[in-house]
Amino acid sequence: MSQRNVDTQASTRSTVGGPARPSIRSMTVLLLLGASSLGLIALCGLLRSWYFERSVLAQGIRFQPAVRPGQQPQPAGEGARQPAAAGSPTARSTQSARSTQSPATQNQAGADRPFDPNGPSQQRAAANAEAIPKVVAVVNGEEITRDELARECLRQFGEVVLEILVNKRLIAQECARRGIVITEKEVWAEIDATAARFNLSREQLLKMLREERSIDSDRYAEDIIWPIIALRRLAGERLQVTDEELLREYESRYGEAIRARMIVCHDRATAEKLRQEALADPEKFGLLARQHSADAASASLDGLVQPIRRHLGPKEVEEAAFGLPDGGISEVIPVEGQYVILKREGRIPPSNIPFEQVRMRLVELVRDRKIREVGAEVFRQLQDAAKIVNVWNDPELSKQMPGVAALVNGEKITLRELAEACLDRHGTETLEGLIERRLILQALRRAQKEVTPEDIDAEIARVAASMLPPTRDGKPDVQKWIALATEQMGISEDLYRSEVVWRSVALRKLVADRVTVSEEDLKKGYEANYGPRVRALAIVLDDLRRAQRVWELARSNPTREHFAQLAAEYSIDPAAKTLRGEIPPIQKHGGQPTLEQEAFRLKPGELSGIIDIGGGKYVILFCEGQTKPVDVDFQSVRDLLFEDIYEKKLRVEMARAFDTLKDQARIANFLTGTRKEPAGQAATVPVQRFTPLPRR
Repeated sequence: MSQRNVDTQASTRSTVGGPARPSIRSMTVLLLLGASSLGLIALCGLLRSWYFERSVLAQGIRFQPAVRPGQQPQPAGEGARQPAAAGSPTARSTQSARSTQSPATQNQAGADRPFDPNGPSQQRAAANAEAIPKVVAVVNGEEITRDELARECLRQFGEVVLEILVNKRLIAQECARRGIVITEKEVWAEIDATAARFNLSREQLLKMLREERSIDSDRYAEDIIWPIIALRRLAGERLQVTDEELLREYESRYGEAIRARMIVCHDRATAEKLRQEALADPEKFGLLARQHSADAASASLDGLVQPIRRHLGPKEVEEAAFGLPDGGISEVIPVEGQYVILKREGRIPPSNIPFEQVRMRLVELVRDRKIREVGAEVFRQLQDAAKIVNVWNDPELSKQMPGVAALVNGEKITLRELAEACLDRHGTETLEGLIERRLILQALRRAQKEVTPEDIDAEIARVAASMLPPTRDGKPDVQKWIALATEQMGISEDLYRSEVVWRSVALRKLVADRVTVSEEDLKKGYEANYGPRVRALAIVLDDLRRAQRVWELARSNPTREHFAQLAAEYSIDPAAKTLRGEIPPIQKHGGQPTLEQEAFRLKPGELSGIIDIGGGKYVILFCEGQTKPVDVDFQSVRDLLFEDIYEKKLRVEMARAFDTLKDQARIANFLTGTRKEPAGQAATVPVQRFTPLPRR
């Protein structure tokens, strides 16, 4: 058992049987985030621009376009764009007038003008270069300068933003070469179509992007929608959708599916051994999956996986699932270097939705997928044919071409363009990080402590030892852990060490002497990990009246199958909905005392009341019984429990200490225009801030 498997009262839960996730800011300072990325592409799950952010352009379309030599910068109008000098009174007055109009009315005039992807964002960057003050923040009397912010933006985001600038330049050059012109009318029609797909107006979509994802309308139009249309036009006839493709998509989404459990192994010998045990007692398949499967997500649900559908996922798994009888156990299936065993639980009949009723929706889905695939191919061809020189990362070339970041088929991207693009795109969030780091540095100075490179190495080794098997010589596999962590977070090793690990080590040093582990903590940890757990189905809802109606439906037919159907129909929790109410067994002292008390009170086959778990969420349980306690002597695991509980309580104290630093700080942020006084002295008030060009 590793440290991360131990749960105590100190840990919290956000949903049924699942660990609570701290805020992004807390996650940054709590360090041990090997299993979590930085969430930089949270929007991608909603918008179909996902493949441009991750697949088509490899690093995501986060463009900050450049002005070509001799090209006049354009003001940020949402419709027709009229020439004006960057930052001039004419440009500003024009933008102020336009910013009061709705997006629906701003793009009427000049809608057939060519859409300039190197438009308002470039002008904003130029204006911001003059408008951002020399001092961008003051933290407890200490200044953070604009130059310091610019250097940090380049350090953290320069490589990614430069790739974005290069990628977008490639697309623009190819469109120009082929004579492809994309009009403003096309861009806004595409935005309207995207909004309509989610039953939103254009204004609602743009507001959501701005408020929830910090993506303004200029950036969305220029950096996401324009490249979508451009690559679609470059792909041409390769995007035609055939009837055969539509039928396959229909069968995948509306055809029959198979409910199944799965065991994943790293080697065939183990898989064959587990298969023989499962054949000898098929009812033990779930237990075998929980104890031995290498796939932690399905193992926590006794091997249950999302329904297997045709034409989705590995073909070998699909054929085995559809070929088995109910209750049947498959042969060992080799899949991408791993070995899979399936047990078929049952068949989900096809939907009765007629093909013609969803035909247009299927066309959109297939076309979007083909755009992902064909767009990626088109983009690879552009990259292969292009002559790209990365000057910024080459010391010798930097000396020969000062002030140049890259050449794209002979066109320059200047260092100033790159720096201003980084500031325009990431300045606010980077400044927040600098402010937080300054707060921690100040606390270290007061405590007369420091973080050394040896401390950083020791912390990485500690995490590697807790998360990965040791190397052959018994040492922590540090290099493998660094590779895994940096890949998952999408950052360099330097940033991982200097930002993520540094913050964790610093906060640990500040609070280590405040944490104690009591005998009661140890007993609760032992009971949580080795005591009985409740096996149950769950329905999660976010409205009390709806919860009351669903509870009444469950009470009218209190069977497992009926409850599972209600979970699939009504639960707002995606996993519980997809898995028909299946959740990991509920343990004691897992951070949800109300839920746990009700769960352990139930008998097999009983229905719970409506359980208020906080945050406007309500849960209904159907009890299936309890697991048997694990036969482990307390003394044999006492040291392991102590170590793990100490780490968990330490992380809680680290978060509390960091919150205290922020609460007691005096901060003036001139980018956001806010001033924060220490808690109890005054409320947050506005301060003088720089004035960039308004958004469209």
